[in-house]
Amino acid sequence: MSARARAASQGSLEEPDDEVVPYSDDETDDELQSEDDLDRSEDQTCKNEDLKLYASLIISCICFHFKGNAIKTYKYNFFTFLPLNLYEQFKRVANLYFLCLLILQIIPQISTLPWYTTLVPLVLVLGITAIKDLVDDLVSEFSFVRFVATRWMNLQVGDVVRLKKNDFIPADILLLSSSNPNSLCYVETAELDGETNLKFKMGLKVTDERLQEEDQLARFNALILCEEPNNRLDKFVGTMIWDSQSYPLDLDNMLLRGCKIRNTDVCHGLVIFAGNDTKIMRNGGKTRFKRTRIDKLMNYMVYTIFVLLVLLCAGLAIGHTYWYESIGSKAWYLYDGLNYSSSYRGFLSFWGYIIILNTMVPISLYVSVEVIRLGQSKFINWDLQMYYADKDKPAKARTTTLNEQLGQIEYIFSDKTGTLTQNIMAFKKCTITGRTYGETNHQLYHFLVSCIRSKKDPQILEFFKLLSLCHTVMVEQKGDELVYQAASPDEGALVTAACNFGFVFLSRTQDTITIMEMDHEETYEMLALLDFNSDRKRMSIILRFPDGKIRLYCKGADTVIYQRLDANSKDKETTQEALDIFANETLRTLCLCYKDISQAEYDAWAQKHQAASVSMGNREEVLDTVYEEIEKNLLLIGATAIEDKLQDGVPETIAKLAKADIKIWVLTGDKKETAENIGYSCQLLTDDMKIHYGEDVNGLRLKPGKNALVITGGWLNEILYEKKKKRRRLRLKKLRKRHTNSSNPPDSSQPVDDWEKEKRQEDFVDMACECSAVICCRVTPKQKANVVSLVKRCKKAVTLSIGDGANDVNMIKTADIGVGISGQEGMQAVMSSDYAFAQFRYLERLLLVHGRWSYIRMCKFLRYFFYKNFAFTLVHFWFSFFNGFSSQTAYEDWFITLYNVCYSSLPVLLVGLLDQDVNDKISLRFPKLYLPGQQGSLFNYKNFFISLFHGIFTSLMTFFIPYGAFLQTMGQDGEAPSDYQSFAVVAASSLIITVNLQISLNTSYWTFVNFFAVLGSIALYFGVMFDIHSAGIHVIFPTTFTFTGAASNALRQPYLWLTIILTVGICLLPIICIQFLYQTICLTFFLQVQRNRKKYELEDEEEEKKKKKPAFQRGGRSRRSAYAFSHSRGYADLIASGRSIRQRPRGDEKVT
Repeated sequence: MSARARAASQGSLEEPDDEVVPYSDDETDDELQSEDDLDRSEDQTCKNEDLKLYASLIISCICFHFKGNAIKTYKYNFFTFLPLNLYEQFKRVANLYFLCLLILQIIPQISTLPWYTTLVPLVLVLGITAIKDLVDDLVSEFSFVRFVATRWMNLQVGDVVRLKKNDFIPADILLLSSSNPNSLCYVETAELDGETNLKFKMGLKVTDERLQEEDQLARFNALILCEEPNNRLDKFVGTMIWDSQSYPLDLDNMLLRGCKIRNTDVCHGLVIFAGNDTKIMRNGGKTRFKRTRIDKLMNYMVYTIFVLLVLLCAGLAIGHTYWYESIGSKAWYLYDGLNYSSSYRGFLSFWGYIIILNTMVPISLYVSVEVIRLGQSKFINWDLQMYYADKDKPAKARTTTLNEQLGQIEYIFSDKTGTLTQNIMAFKKCTITGRTYGETNHQLYHFLVSCIRSKKDPQILEFFKLLSLCHTVMVEQKGDELVYQAASPDEGALVTAACNFGFVFLSRTQDTITIMEMDHEETYEMLALLDFNSDRKRMSIILRFPDGKIRLYCKGADTVIYQRLDANSKDKETTQEALDIFANETLRTLCLCYKDISQAEYDAWAQKHQAASVSMGNREEVLDTVYEEIEKNLLLIGATAIEDKLQDGVPETIAKLAKADIKIWVLTGDKKETAENIGYSCQLLTDDMKIHYGEDVNGLRLKPGKNALVITGGWLNEILYEKKKKRRRLRLKKLRKRHTNSSNPPDSSQPVDDWEKEKRQEDFVDMACECSAVICCRVTPKQKANVVSLVKRCKKAVTLSIGDGANDVNMIKTADIGVGISGQEGMQAVMSSDYAFAQFRYLERLLLVHGRWSYIRMCKFLRYFFYKNFAFTLVHFWFSFFNGFSSQTAYEDWFITLYNVCYSSLPVLLVGLLDQDVNDKISLRFPKLYLPGQQGSLFNYKNFFISLFHGIFTSLMTFFIPYGAFLQTMGQDGEAPSDYQSFAVVAASSLIITVNLQISLNTSYWTFVNFFAVLGSIALYFGVMFDIHSAGIHVIFPTTFTFTGAASNALRQPYLWLTIILTVGICLLPIICIQFLYQTICLTFFLQVQRNRKKYELEDEEEEKKKKKPAFQRGGRSRRSAYAFSHSRGYADLIASGRSIRQRPRGDEKVT
């Protein structure tokens, strides 16, 4: 029984197999049946489990529920944009509140302000937000169209399609035939799994022979029985029934959506799964609408303001009822001709004050926030330090709603291949007969080349001959250039290295390999090819040399090679020492060895091999047993060391993010050894860390110090108790019933109920989050998303996921922030991401610079915005005590309308866009500056109430100082300027100057634009006020503009200017004193850095001039690297199948 079969049969009741990718996500949540359904018999008829389809050139599906191939990545269309967008916008409490307010203002009995004072800002807010949403959606849709051709949507299950070279595969397709011999088809799976090396697919022999021409395809009529749509990328099971014959189908016959046709001129296929039924879409997860913490907090604060507003209005309404009962009804000069009772007048007063005090709920807040976010997104797009010139890839903010969340990240979940690494292997060092080469490039290349040319050391020649012969690489001639297609980048690097040292792999057939040895060509007969698999961790080839000698070459992981070496093999100790050194340098190692075989020994083994090759049961296990018989008593030649190159700046980026108290988890589908070595290479793991593995998790208690956790997908399943296959759930349910009926307790390793399951998950997350680093290997795309979701749920933390392939899409969508790497691995991750760039190192700048700035700017903007609205609105509240609570406004109507739109919006908007406490270099130099965002200390309910009390104080001063100044005063003209209109002008002028100077005190980064905004807003106020109060506009609109001459009459009095100055000074002086004391007494790390920023800027300039690259530091721990562990299955089946790999002759060519 294979390892995969064993894992499937044993379930979670025994120890998981770490070598098998655990797919616990065969059913999505929607597909899982209820517990009642599990009581049904497993022996259901196959017509409910299998999909049946017929195919011809134009085939219609016999099952009406098959989906088409159209998928949707945008939210709106022409008809749904307006209703859906308005629905989403009115889900914001403030917008809904102002809509209700507008309705109230239409009612004459309670309206205290003109309706346009609410309509104009509301329409402006809704319009700007709608335009921004439309632009975002158009970008998403057009990007989709660019990536996916529009004609794909017309494909249906059962259609026969023709694909050409470099075409993306539009659906999950059964390969029928291709222009290559034996219907061989090369595909690039970068979009699917992030790997850039080519894979091959083969059509069935019967379809290859009978379905080459169009007329043959037109007559094709077959029945396909296959599995239901699922998200398993490594498995497909089906049967094709054609002309009463059954043919097995597996994944090697399938072309999956998202892959790309390579090195194949034309191929034909049958659509099996289309649209959202394809495997790539099944792995994609649902599109989630993401909102920032600040968005959610703002909504709660709007609720709080609304409650305060209702309480204030209720109190004022009660006050008006009491006032009218005791005073108003008895004063004949206050009679208005309406015989309303005092309680009814109080009721009307309540709604009147709801309208007057509506600016406590800031309608312009949301549109200002959207403008700031848009500007911050543009700054990310324009950042040249995040531009990757090699591939002309700028950074891209694909959303405009999450920028400040970048400054609050606590956990980063990263893919490995293509995200941390370049997925490019380089031959760095080797050891041959106990001697190590490669300490310097000169030694590796020049010295070895001279040894090879002199032919003095036959072991060196044998070493590179093995590399050029023992592999499954396919070669293609492109002009004068040889192009190698390897099953893994490692193997391609080794064959390329042999080529560079004079042993050039030229060609192969199913039974020969031809190489160029220095200056002459040699052809070797291939007797057997013993391919790599995850259990063997090695591969071998048996060759007959031109002189008749038979030799076995073998390469593999040292852990398996050393067990099979001959007792008399030399240089084992010195090679082991070299391997330890290579492993310490995080290089991927591989041992090389050989064995000479006699003709009689080979003949006896070949018979066993032939019998095992046609075995119908457990063929892989039988073949492995036969391979073991020949792969023993080997002689060691040496070992290679390959570097899986990290992307530039990855170790430095991880170290910098760790200093910012950001935890990094690596989630990868690679083997445990490979993932662990990359962890050391990128300094996520260090030698002073205690490494804990999956088998140690249960009952583990972490000791003080640095800890790291390396856990596999199998153990992750056991910890998380994810949903398993239906038959397994049925078996567990039967076991529970059996234990319930018996006296024996159930297995304690299984969760009794949901509470225990939840508790175990929380314990695991708590333990993992205490570790300095966590690596989850051999995990599936859905498991990646489940880990992210678990941390979000248990820790209430802000998470970021970063990846480069389609297997990372689900994880990217699940996290609060999704980042796609737009490298050579495809665009699926980018299309699903919120932010995209080309290199992992740019994440440091995205978070520590743009994220931190965005968070600080947004917090400063919100604190000030609430303050200025409270200061403006509460003046009406104080005024109500002097007007009998009669719902009279303290300002002129047009001032109320323009206050948030023109007079006070620009300075705070520029602070939200441009403010910097320190520059980008200092932000990167001191990662601890990032901590306030994680703690949410710059904007919370404490800051909100501080802004509220600050606004109350300013409103008190703004009202009562002019009020006191107007009592018993006399102007220069001998008249008392104590009329209502003059008071309104003085109070409004004091307020405008105060709030604009207040934002100046909070501005850290001054530019000409800031100066212009502050002074321009004040000047705009006075200019507009004098125009509105002029006689000319009053003549044109006598009922709209009623403050005729109020401004000129009031502001010509020096006494009132002194009143304005006094009011502004008293409002600002306490704030200046508090800031001075805070910066003097409470000198935090943040304030220290900000105070010394000029000094740090000069130091950075000096360091930039003499900057040197840091020296490489080797670790002290002996680690086993794992080339063979990450090696994928090669092309041995294709090579040994007897199928020619020569190009198929075209129709117009003659075959001789």
